[in-house]
Amino acid sequence: MLVILSGVSGAGKDTIKKELIKRMDNVISLPSFTSRAPRTGEEEGVQYHFISREEFLEKINNNEFYEYDIHHNNYYGTSRKLMNEKIQSGKIIVKDIEVNGTENLIKLLSNETKLVPIFLKVDREELKRRLINRGDNLTEEEMELRLGRLDYEESKIGLYDYVIKNDDLEKTVQIIMTIIENELRLEKNN
Repeated sequence: MLVILSGVSGAGKDTIKKELIKRMDNVISLPSFTSRAPRTGEEEGVQYHFISREEFLEKINNNEFYEYDIHHNNYYGTSRKLMNEKIQSGKIIVKDIEVNGTENLIKLLSNETKLVPIFLKVDREELKRRLINRGDNLTEEEMELRLGRLDYEESKIGLYDYVIKNDDLEKTVQIIMTIIENELRLEKNN
């Protein structure tokens, strides 16, 4: 099963993913590859696989990604090899990915594996507060780029089976854990 978490930068995807992995036995992460530099506290292979722009382009040319996109001027992509290995393991994969990547994964994988797409909503003012408090030291232009992405991402909500307003971390994590448990039951009954 592949649980997809989407929402704008600052919606809480990574925090929720960490909580799900901590609280549920059979849940693992599938970090994307990215051409961006690591943020403070990020580790190679945990949040992302950090590679150069040139390495990313080489992987594109070698058809190594299920999907990839440019987001905030950096490349992000899902490795075919790593995804297939994780799916074969029988684990529940939690992947945080933006809306274009979600759309591509739904097209490519919906016949092969159980997909559970979840969109995390956050209102504009809360998003701005989170982005400021995250400590990325965003310029005004970068802040506007991220806030401007909110409308676009929300225009793609129809792709998702579940939409959750993430204004309370504990409540959101509990809801997603219930969704995963229910989806597992449904999958076993089919």
